[in-house]
Amino acid sequence: MADINPKIVMQLRNKTGLPMMACKAALEKAGGDMDKAEEILRKELKGKMEARTERAAGEGRIAVHLTREAATIVEVRAESDFTAKNEKFIAAAGAVAKLAIDQHSGSVQPTPQMTGIIDEIRISTGENCRIARAHKLTQDPGTGGFGSYVHHDGKTGVLVQAEGSVSDETLRQICMHITAAVPRPQGISATDIPADIVERERRFRLEQAIESGKPKEIAEKMVEGGMRKFFEEVALVEQPFIMDPTRKVKDVLGGKAQVVAFLRWQVGEQA
Repeated sequence: MADINPKIVMQLRNKTGLPMMACKAALEKAGGDMDKAEEILRKELKGKMEARTERAAGEGRIAVHLTREAATIVEVRAESDFTAKNEKFIAAAGAVAKLAIDQHSGSVQPTPQMTGIIDEIRISTGENCRIARAHKLTQDPGTGGFGSYVHHDGKTGVLVQAEGSVSDETLRQICMHITAAVPRPQGISATDIPADIVERERRFRLEQAIESGKPKEIAEKMVEGGMRKFFEEVALVEQPFIMDPTRKVKDVLGGKAQVVAFLRWQVGEQA
């Protein structure tokens, strides 16, 4: 058995965050080779972690990454808020978002390199950490830009894609608006609101009008008026800008730019 120098054990412990005894045992198996010992720990402890993935991972962090041609947003989950606030966890989420840039646009499936980064967090914390979802937006260079905002607690993040002439600061402010707006934007404009949300709202308003005793024809007219107000409330560009309610979001954009896509993600919500 190799005589393991305590300094090497401490180096491995600092690198992995694992107990001294586990690091020493791995180094003994690896004959003192640091890289081999780390691989041994990864294989042994990942196996133990796989049996515990049924535990709920309700905490986590949203991370984003932008380039001139693409933008990504990812959600990485953990079991505890303590882990989600750990610097290594935050860095890991950022690394996953950066790696996602190299994947195809749309929903991104985690690559072995991405999952390897999260496995290291799982091993060092003993928690069920995982990549919950990832998405990539793309555009041709020079046609517009991307904006992003992640709230200070890391639990809510927004990406915005725009075409035309618009400053980075304006896009960031629109992202902040999307984060804080109540009600939450459901689409860019009235025509972008998902059909199921529109139908549910229309049916609810019609039932309310009929239950109040209004004839069906009058009830339907009331509903149409109410739906116009509803679209103004949940369509992003029609909402009063949260930093200046005297203007709508479309006024902030001006006539030279338009939002073509946005994603608002919150940790733990149903994807």
